Amino acid sequence: MDPGDLRESIPALDDATYLNTGASGPTPRHVVDAATDTLRYHAFRAPAGEGAYAYAERVFDEARAAVADHLGTVPGNVALTHSTGDGLARIAAAVDWAPGDVVVRLDHEHAANVLPWARLEREAGVEVRVVETFGGRVDHEAFADAVADARLVAFSSVCWTNGVRLDVPALTAIAQEAGARVVVDAVQSVGQHAVDVTEWGADAVVGSGHKWLLGDWGSGFVYVDPGFADALHPAVLGYFGVEYPPQADYDLKPGAQRFEVGTRSLPPYAALTEAIATIEAVGVDSIEAEIERLTKRLKAGVPVDALHSPPPFESGLVSLDVDDPAATVQRLAANDVHVKTVPGPDGQLVRVSLHAFNTTRDVDQLLEVL
Repeated sequence: MDPGDLRESIPALDDATYLNTGASGPTPRHVVDAATDTLRYHAFRAPAGEGAYAYAERVFDEARAAVADHLGTVPGNVALTHSTGDGLARIAAAVDWAPGDVVVRLDHEHAANVLPWARLEREAGVEVRVVETFGGRVDHEAFADAVADARLVAFSSVCWTNGVRLDVPALTAIAQEAGARVVVDAVQSVGQHAVDVTEWGADAVVGSGHKWLLGDWGSGFVYVDPGFADALHPAVLGYFGVEYPPQADYDLKPGAQRFEVGTRSLPPYAALTEAIATIEAVGVDSIEAEIERLTKRLKAGVPVDALHSPPPFESGLVSLDVDDPAATVQRLAANDVHVKTVPGPDGQLVRVSLHAFNTTRDVDQLLEVL
């Protein structure tokens, strides 16, 4: 499959220029078909056939295997969640926190990577230390000072407001050398460039299927290093997180799957499996190369003082500083060009998301309306 084939498979692009994948990706028709077929089979055939639970386990196993292969790990290190925020919250709640423990995050994190730690600060006496960034960049010396006595460090692999790509292995090494665990929000990475959790070295990596992977809402995942998983006890425990048979004197499942709780809707995970297969059919390297080509065209077409993202390529997220960002987004939408506003250091920015299904014409239409 090439990017043109991918574009043809996405009905949402028939009558619109969609440049908002960083918020929610448009889903290919065959991915929706996979979800629909799964729903129908589970409802109509499985109960009197292989069984509703047996079929569900098969769908979940396939999704874990797809995620694991895509991230460079094994299925036992992957738990299925509902979203990125869900995965981050499950990790945050599973640590045996003590008053005075320190969590470090960056100042540009999305709410999904702010709220779990803010709750701990309010309810458990945990200190949340925020590291200032500069245009999305992290000063490694300041970061090292901040994490020196931290128990856990959480940061995003790609800054959601301006597309800066962080040096995950370097930041992870600094934090782990100080004795801290590292949790990475990778939702803006998975699907637009290669992610290998072994190379990153983080203790946990969290993402979801509905952005750059072009899956459906309701499918999230978390990779947990086995050594970290064994030290965690989920705050919310259910049937799928314990060894069979589930009972009061329970044993947690080994590895990441202790974070899975109870019965869930199957279609999002069938869609996730098909979406990952689609991304891999196009090729992650081909996707990144096409995103780079398109972002270069966009950046070359806007005034230098309007560009809030790095001029060199880092990701498909490009933020622009324009007069009246909200009105600009509305004007673009009136011309069937869909972007969004995001917070910037001095007010709102217009953020453009470019995926491999986008085209030169999409970029030129955006520039023309701007």
